[in-house]
Amino acid sequence: MSFARELARSIELARAAGIEVMRMQRGELQVEMKPGDEPVTVADRLASELIVSGLAASFPDDPIISEELVPAPGALGSPRFWLVDPIDGTKDFIRGEDGYSVMIGLVIDGVPTVGVVYQPAIDRLYYGTPDGGYVTYQGETHRLAVSSVADAADARLVASKSHRSVDIDRVKQELGIANELNIGSVGVKLCVIAHGVRDLYVSPATKTKAWDTCAPEAILVPAGGRLSDLFGNPMDYTKELGHHHGLVASNGRIHDEVVGKLSTLFAHLA
Repeated sequence: MSFARELARSIELARAAGIEVMRMQRGELQVEMKPGDEPVTVADRLASELIVSGLAASFPDDPIISEELVPAPGALGSPRFWLVDPIDGTKDFIRGEDGYSVMIGLVIDGVPTVGVVYQPAIDRLYYGTPDGGYVTYQGETHRLAVSSVADAADARLVASKSHRSVDIDRVKQELGIANELNIGSVGVKLCVIAHGVRDLYVSPATKTKAWDTCAPEAILVPAGGRLSDLFGNPMDYTKELGHHHGLVASNGRIHDEVVGKLSTLFAHLA
């Protein structure tokens, strides 16, 4: 089954939202705090409105869940529904940095099927369907493929920039990893693994939501990667929006080794 129409509309809306949030990033940002001390800006809300209204016009039968809106009853778990994170990596956005993204994902029968992760500050676009994952950057488009790294100790770790905890030091010690890069957006972290320039992302945090992982999972998996919770279980997009047992994203080759070593370390999150 082709998802060309869904993908094309998602890319169009992600780019349009990206233009708007960049314009607002250069202006005077109005920052508020959501529950849990998470920042939100007017740009988040305007980007959400732009994307949600655009998807609703093109796909009127599909429920749409955005980070900035209360989900409609029954939306989660519908045969088809969209998950939108208008600005993933808001703290990077507020600081005027480029490690944030606009993310749009489509879930079909519980599986992330179409995904777009757009970094407007550097005009880098990641996108994926079951037919493959791709990146468009500096005028060129390439098919994504994960790395060939086969041992966890050789993995190039990507970790949070704003929410990095001492648990990451425990992860590095347990796996014997020395190489670490810090990026704000969860989506971009998964996409650089899909791109083969990083190999592993581990997050013991329990605040991650479905809109953080849907779009990039639809890009990572066709590129050969894998996403699970800390115990190897797949992400659930049918029952609740929260991912309560952490995240492991990898090139697939080291996934079982990583989960095997970390499941004991984070047994308290099971």
